[in-house]
Amino acid sequence: MDDFLKGLNEEQREAVTYGKGPLLILAGAGSGKTRVLTYRTTYLIKKMGIGPEKVALLTFTNKAAEEMRQRVKNLGGEAGSLGFAGTFHTFCAKLLREYGQNVAVMPNYVIFDSDDSEAVMKKVLKEMGIDPKESKPGMFLAVISRMKNDLVSVTEAETKASDYFRRLVVKIWKAYQDKLKKNNAVDFDDLVVKAVELLKINRIREEINEKLEWILVDEYQDTNRAQFEITRLLAGKKQNITAVGDAAQAIYSFRGADYRNLVLFKTEYPKAAMVNLPMNYRSTQNILDTAYGVISHNTTHPTLHLETVEGSGEMVNFFEAGDERDEAKYIVEQGRKTAEEDGAVAILYRTNAQSRAFEDELMRRDIPYKLVGGLRFYNRAEIKDLVAYLRVLNNPKEEISRIRIEKLGKRRAEVFDKWLEQKTDDEKQENPGRLLEEIINVVGFLERFDERDEDDAARIENINELLAVASDYKSVEKFLESAALSESEIKQHKSNAKITLMTVHAAKGLEFENVFVVGLEEGLFPHSRSMLSGEKEEIEEERRLIYVAMTRAKRRLTLSWARNRLVFGGRHSSIPSRFLSEVPERLLKKVGGVQEVERKMSKPLAEIDEFGEKKRIIVQDWEIAEATKDDFAEIDNW
Repeated sequence: MDDFLKGLNEEQREAVTYGKGPLLILAGAGSGKTRVLTYRTTYLIKKMGIGPEKVALLTFTNKAAEEMRQRVKNLGGEAGSLGFAGTFHTFCAKLLREYGQNVAVMPNYVIFDSDDSEAVMKKVLKEMGIDPKESKPGMFLAVISRMKNDLVSVTEAETKASDYFRRLVVKIWKAYQDKLKKNNAVDFDDLVVKAVELLKINRIREEINEKLEWILVDEYQDTNRAQFEITRLLAGKKQNITAVGDAAQAIYSFRGADYRNLVLFKTEYPKAAMVNLPMNYRSTQNILDTAYGVISHNTTHPTLHLETVEGSGEMVNFFEAGDERDEAKYIVEQGRKTAEEDGAVAILYRTNAQSRAFEDELMRRDIPYKLVGGLRFYNRAEIKDLVAYLRVLNNPKEEISRIRIEKLGKRRAEVFDKWLEQKTDDEKQENPGRLLEEIINVVGFLERFDERDEDDAARIENINELLAVASDYKSVEKFLESAALSESEIKQHKSNAKITLMTVHAAKGLEFENVFVVGLEEGLFPHSRSMLSGEKEEIEEERRLIYVAMTRAKRRLTLSWARNRLVFGGRHSSIPSRFLSEVPERLLKKVGGVQEVERKMSKPLAEIDEFGEKKRIIVQDWEIAEATKDDFAEIDNW
């Protein structure tokens, strides 16, 4: 057993060998929380003599559960015999199969996934005379989901409904639940809510408490109210519960997660022991100090100042771009270099719409990449819909796009046709961004979306990005050609990719040798929605989000912002993110950027490279402009 513990540091050993009773482990980024959980599980079995069938491991993803099972097995902890090791939803589903009849859930019930739930909600809305295209099913499902996660019953919601919208939600909720019952079905939220109801039945809870005496919970900061209640009821009178979490990495409030459950743990279990894991095994000290400089400005939760075994490392790079194209060019070039030198590279952004500039630059330079957590920009449904309008404008005989437009609604197709008939040939050759904006207004394209719905808000951001990129082209034909070519080239970039594009939310739990956190501007990161709400909680979550982004980096971290961006088809000046000012200046090293380019502009051209029909102008290894052949007469005069 001494050999078994030899690989642990002092704090990890303290957490692993803790005896009976509640234990809260505050585990900083890269501090080995999975290792501690699996070692503690093995310790309970091998040292304390706990039967493996008495131990339950609860986590949030099947991948994490499988990793923990494998590690316990490798340590000789009889992982195959554990009472349970899996996600909350899997545990609750298993519980309902065995005991569900006690809460009116038959053993042969079916689980409706998100698509099934949306289909049911659409049917409910239609039967109530509500147009699902005008009032989004996803918005109602999100509101109902939040109430379920907070363990608010439909009866309680009805009592508190103080306005028309809330009363409507309750009416829709009742109809939705009736349909689920008729189908002998439960949705994902019902799995947990019904499990809570089950465990509140004394005889069933006592039976489960006898079967599972030791409860270990991963990512406790991501639990919602219902999941907190599950763990409380499972802990029972013996309270042999271990919870691992980090408030600084709580980034899923939009899913109902509540980091305050870490604080509630101490309230619920006043005798709980607490162990901090401040030693980081992933990042350099400069990266950790940069992240701490930002997260330490949060005041509503504790934060750990992490120390590392990896040394100080390089300073954090800071790049100030002229615009989003300069940002993409610099980041892609540096990403290519670092990928060749020392491994995986991640480009992390706040919104999916930001991927477009980087995708275009990567494909222009024929650099393989992976896009994680979303469709490629031109493959997104709302983008394909709008491009279809432009394709018909450019070629009225094009049938595929015509079919797509008609699927969006006969009223919209007719309005578009009338608008198109009134356009002269010259007007059809106007700036594609302006034409696209006209089309959006004429057909009421944005009426399909509700900004209160998280997915719709992301779609609107994608549309704004499309307006921006289309505005950069002189004709519809050129824009469509560029979009089509980039679409065909994607097939060449599926394998051997060392550069990964993803949102920060998608990067949670991952790590990379080199990380670029881009678009650090007010309104983008932190996002405008968090700023407009005026709520301190919203800004603090954005700060936790950038903390997560920074702590994905192992060796090298680069932060970037652009002085101006194309937004809504126009170019607007940007303000640097407040998070940049929160990083200690001693940790940052400015690289390239606007000021450096301006200083070098007066020096001779060092090189002119060809990129197909276009050429890029390089001054002392710095790309400062892009030009066509027609521009070279002016270039000669520089």
